[in-house]
Amino acid sequence: MTTAQKTTTVFFTILCGLLLTIVGLTQRWSTWTWPTLAVLLLIVPAAAFRIASLRRGSMPVSFEEQRTASPVERTEYHVSQVALPSLWDDYNFVLSATVRWYLVETPENAPVLNPAGLAVEAVLNRARAITEKREPSQASLVQHELSGALSRMCPDPTGHLQAMAENINLTLLEQDQERLDRLAKVRKDKAVWEHQRKYEQSKRQYLGEDVLKDTGSAVVWWLTKNEEHVEKTVADLALLAQLTSAANDTDIPERLQNLLQQPSELPAPEFLEADPAPTPQERTAADHLSGFFDTMGFREGDVRRAMLAKQISDIIKQQNCHETAEDLLHRFDPPTTFTPNNGEEPNSDTDAPDETSRAPLT
Repeated sequence: MTTAQKTTTVFFTILCGLLLTIVGLTQRWSTWTWPTLAVLLLIVPAAAFRIASLRRGSMPVSFEEQRTASPVERTEYHVSQVALPSLWDDYNFVLSATVRWYLVETPENAPVLNPAGLAVEAVLNRARAITEKREPSQASLVQHELSGALSRMCPDPTGHLQAMAENINLTLLEQDQERLDRLAKVRKDKAVWEHQRKYEQSKRQYLGEDVLKDTGSAVVWWLTKNEEHVEKTVADLALLAQLTSAANDTDIPERLQNLLQQPSELPAPEFLEADPAPTPQERTAADHLSGFFDTMGFREGDVRRAMLAKQISDIIKQQNCHETAEDLLHRFDPPTTFTPNNGEEPNSDTDAPDETSRAPLT
């Protein structure tokens, strides 16, 4: 008899004694009945305790309670540092998680099993099916993917239980993470180098096949860069011819030979020298323009020399270079003087030459 049963028996005996006392007083029982009632109230509990003791034997009550109580069933198991394969060979994910399960009802003759082992195996197989298709560099993303995929109770292959996982942590080995970081840096550096190489190739192609294809293309390109300084473009004709010939690995054409000077006398253009210093025998803009006309085949006396000189002079005047403009006009488009047949000087306004007597401008 347990402690609870003893307490219940004593309480029930006292309650019965009180009820019998109340009934005896109300019914006016005879005097001899009261001693009999008292004896019965003492004998009945003692007899009950004695019978219970004989049935229990000598086994302690506390041990008996433990023997008859049902064992506590475990339903979770923690796995730590389990290696799972990734998409890359020799790079493994490292998984830690808490596996939970519950048993499905099985027939009485079912074999004895270890539910923790079955549950862990089922969860790891589900995790492996995901990780072996993922790159190791995506460990943090795959961890959240596993948290969703393993958060549902699913039956194991044997059908004895259903299992899931929680508190999932997925990482890489420290050495593997360092290798991946180095590989990522190399890939980024390679991508930058490839872009730089393609940019340099494009630039070389543009200069070689377009800008420096021939002297004329180089002159046009340099003129667009210095459209406000036409005289500078004219001054750089010789150097542009040399650059074009060097870029195409050819000799300078015969018609451009007269543009060449000694290297020490060549004026340095803006794109080769930041602070050019004038040479002692610096050529004028008119000299350079004359060389340009000769190169283009416009010989002395050709009306195109005067036409182009006049147009270039007008452009230079817009830049407030009046002295250079006048020098060009005086060199290539001088005013025409008329002398009568008798040698007399003109004496009227109609006989005097004016600016309209210059060569045609168009």
